[in-house]
Amino acid sequence: MLFLEFSRCCEEIENLSGRLDMIDVIGRVLPGLSPEELPVFVRFIMGKIFPDWSAQKLGIGPSLLYEAVGYVAGIKKDAVIVKINKTGDVGVAVEELLSKKSQISLSHQDLEIVDVYNKLISIAARGGATSQKEKVRMVQLLLGDASPLEGRYLARIMLEELRIGVGEGSVREAIATAFSVDSALVEHAMQAINDLGEVARLARIGQDALRDVRITLFHPVRMMLAQQGSIPGMVQEHGEVAAEFKYDGSRFQFHKKGNAGKMYSRRLEDVSGALPDVIGLLLASTDHDVILDGEVIATKDGRPMPFQSVLRRFRRRHDIAEAQEAITLVPNVFDILYIDGVTLIDLPFTDRRKRLVEMVTRQYVAPQVVSADTQVIGRTYRDALAAGHEGIMLKVPGSPYTPGQRGKNWIKIKPEVDTLDLAVIGAEWGEGKRAHVFGSFLVACQDQGKLIPLSRVATGFSDEQLAEVHDLLKDTVISSAGKEVRFEPELVFEVGYAELQVSPTYEAGFALRFPRFIRLRDDKDTTEIETLDSIKDRYQRQSKSAQAYRK
Repeated sequence: MLFLEFSRCCEEIENLSGRLDMIDVIGRVLPGLSPEELPVFVRFIMGKIFPDWSAQKLGIGPSLLYEAVGYVAGIKKDAVIVKINKTGDVGVAVEELLSKKSQISLSHQDLEIVDVYNKLISIAARGGATSQKEKVRMVQLLLGDASPLEGRYLARIMLEELRIGVGEGSVREAIATAFSVDSALVEHAMQAINDLGEVARLARIGQDALRDVRITLFHPVRMMLAQQGSIPGMVQEHGEVAAEFKYDGSRFQFHKKGNAGKMYSRRLEDVSGALPDVIGLLLASTDHDVILDGEVIATKDGRPMPFQSVLRRFRRRHDIAEAQEAITLVPNVFDILYIDGVTLIDLPFTDRRKRLVEMVTRQYVAPQVVSADTQVIGRTYRDALAAGHEGIMLKVPGSPYTPGQRGKNWIKIKPEVDTLDLAVIGAEWGEGKRAHVFGSFLVACQDQGKLIPLSRVATGFSDEQLAEVHDLLKDTVISSAGKEVRFEPELVFEVGYAELQVSPTYEAGFALRFPRFIRLRDDKDTTEIETLDSIKDRYQRQSKSAQAYRK
């Protein structure tokens, strides 16, 4: 498949508004792809280069990309930025600039989609002192061969933000349709191997290949997620539920094979180098090959420390021994996904819990109370808060482990401060003493693969936090106009609010009343932020609560 054909496919999808139409376009393309092209196409159509389990990064930020575009177009980098500011879209700006490119001395050849992928892999592999220059040169060569339309989507893929509205759900349905397989098997295979490109390859082989998929050690799977709810609501719906402490720490996934262990963050990044002490504890906690799900907390004098203390350890790359002395980390394991070659995610939670207690030293297994009595669960909730934890988790005993899904089988109960995890997509420069940093931020939820503006957040930040956020965002600016800037969406804020309000101001159709920055969630990826559907559900629950109060 030529990359130009892929680009035309993207252009067609970008001009569609209906999800079913998008699925139809993708479904028609998939059967005609070669075994080598198929996984690449599937990843690319979602704006990804690497499998979701992979820790590989391209290492091309906006700045390097703009430098390469400027060279190929025969203009300065600043002129590229001006063009991007004018269009508000990196892809469109690159398309327009490549239509006038002057570097005809570069070799020109048709780009194949697999060749583009292989070149991006080569770019990602570049390291060392001269890596940036090498990366820029390789991007220049790619863009030099690209037509304007190819440049639009090539630039977006390199920033891993395709912006054509194709979500994972749509691609799953397209795969099921294209190869006449059960969509539930496609979803289950994705949960196990965390690479929709590979799932598409297996779907072409047939349903048996999808059924045979197993979790693989050291290929992390997405972590099961929770949504907000209430103790009475869970007991009323399910009767007996399992209550566990909700820790104010960092989620981890631990893989062990023999004497080797690795730990992955919530974003599936390998953080083993920063946490040798925690890995040592978990290696000694079981004689079996396992994949464990849990939360690591920082403690001092037996009490949990704030979330940011844990993140400092997760981010640490140097002076690890010194950091271990300063911050003690304790793992709390609450689920088990794999034992000695057997995948457990389809088993009921009660069965997984039984195996967890049997296989792992009790010291590191999160305590649990199982009851259908709201008073008993309420007491557990109060005990959790008294111990310095965030609240409790309520889990349905008969539920499977569903990687990457936020459903009603896991519910989080916290004090009455509603919060949302939202992506930062824009900002305004501050004023006065804060004129050198961003002062307010535009945050977004997600809907079918697109980021939808929901609110602005300007309160709750200390000067130190604003400086930290500025350092994290300054190299991701894609456009600016006056005091307004837009970013490539990479950062996630946890935002508190008083209530949701219907509002025409933001594209989401809602606004947050009294939004306030709670904390930076750099343990989360933008794919994990709140969905528009879940915000609608929150609004409905809020409305029902208000009606009940008025009665």
